[in-house]
Amino acid sequence: MSEHPLALQVERSIYLIRGVKVMLDYDLASLYRVETRALKQAVRRNTERFPSDFMFELADGEIDLLVSQSVIPTRGKFGGAKPMAFTEQGVAMLSSVLRSQRAVQVNIAIMRTFVRLRELLLSNRDLAVKLDALEQKYDAQFRIVFDAIRELMTPPDPSPKRQIGFR
Repeated sequence: MSEHPLALQVERSIYLIRGVKVMLDYDLASLYRVETRALKQAVRRNTERFPSDFMFELADGEIDLLVSQSVIPTRGKFGGAKPMAFTEQGVAMLSSVLRSQRAVQVNIAIMRTFVRLRELLLSNRDLAVKLDALEQKYDAQFRIVFDAIRELMTPPDPSPKRQIGFR
């Protein structure tokens, strides 16, 4: 997507949880160069700014899934606290509670990344519509081609692959 180091770090920190793209508190704290504890404290002091569609705490099953997919090394990374997940709106709201120059720059990079992701998804959706129209226009002789294109458009399965070999 982007080659700027901050943008790359942001892109790697966006996860799909509960069907929503989110960033976790510890990733945001790292980007903002503050302690996770300080970020959470700022959020808890301003709970009225973070409704459930802006921020939510992960459930135990969601944490276990992140560990099993090697997104996080162990549950111990959270120090016993449940991680907070911030939607795009929640990340934008963080700029109102974290008032440093670094927070401003990070928020700009995060917002640009979310916009790029949205544009990519829309262009992929447009491509799918055009492909459907072409498929209906031409007969079955091209079905293999259309199926191959659809296969290329499908995002890879994020579930961990079973390892082959000896342990």
